Amino acid sequence: MANPQTEKGYTKVANEILEHISKTDLNGTQMRIVLVIWRYTYGFSRKQHELSLTFLSEAIDTRKSHVDRELTALIERKIVSIVGIGSRRGRVLSFNKNYEEWQERPTDVVHQSSSHNSSTSSSTTCSTISSHICGTKKESIKENIKKNTRQQKTYDEDSSYFKMALYFFDKVSAVANEAGVGHLIKKVNLQKWADDFRKLIENDGVDKHLAKAVMDWVTQDAFWKTNVLSAKKLREKFSELAIKMKNSQKNKIPKPIQHLDTRDKDIEFQKWCANGGNPDEFNWT
Repeated sequence: MANPQTEKGYTKVANEILEHISKTDLNGTQMRIVLVIWRYTYGFSRKQHELSLTFLSEAIDTRKSHVDRELTALIERKIVSIVGIGSRRGRVLSFNKNYEEWQERPTDVVHQSSSHNSSTSSSTTCSTISSHICGTKKESIKENIKKNTRQQKTYDEDSSYFKMALYFFDKVSAVANEAGVGHLIKKVNLQKWADDFRKLIENDGVDKHLAKAVMDWVTQDAFWKTNVLSAKKLREKFSELAIKMKNSQKNKIPKPIQHLDTRDKDIEFQKWCANGGNPDEFNWT
C-alpha cells in the first residue's frame, strides 16, 4: 500500500499560486507539465532547472511531440519561461509565478472537435438561409482549420533545425546578457526560431555550414551582435550579413612577411669595420 510522507520530501508551492492556477484554462497535459516543473524546481528549493522534452515526456508518460506542443503553448502564454540552455543542451525552464503576466488561451484557435460541430450546425442552417452565407461560413471554418494546422507545426529536440535554434539562442543569450538586455530574449519561442531556420535552409537555399559561420560571426561583430538577436532577424539580414562576413575575412588576410635582405647586413658590417668597430661585437640580428 502506498504511504507517502512529507518526511521523504515535499514541494512547497504558495497557496496564492494554487488558487490562480486552478482558475487558469489549462488542458490535462499542460497541467501535468506544470506539476513536473514544480516538482523539479520548487521541490528542490530552486527556481529553474534543465528539463528536456525527453525527460518531460517520460515524467508524464506521453509522447514527446505532444509534450512539445503543449509546452510551447505554456511558454507562449507566459506561464512557463525559458531561462537558457543547460549543460546537456536541454532548455532550462522556470515557472512564472507572476500570474498577472499569464495570458488566456488564444481565442482564434479552432479545435478539430469544435470545427466538426460547427460544420454540422452549418449544414442544418443551410436549409433556412441562403447558400451564399453557408458557403462563406464553411470556407471560414476550413481556413481556421488550416491556420491551426500551421500553428501546430513542431520540431523535435533532435531535429537539425531545433539544434540550430538552440545553438544561436545560446550565443545570442551571451551577447544579450553582456549588454544588459537579457530580459529581451528570456521568453523566446524556440519552435518559431527552428521554423525560421527551416525556411532559411529549405526556402532560401542557404547551406547549413554557411548558416553556422554567419551565426558565429554575427555574434562577435561589434555592430551586428546587438542588432541581430533573433532567428527571424538573422534570416531577414542573412544575405547582407554573409557578404559583410566575407569582406571582413578578406581584410584580415595577413600580409607576407618581408625578410631582411642579408646583403644589407654585409654592407652594414663593412661600414662597421671601416669605422673601427670590433668585428666580434657586430650585431647580425
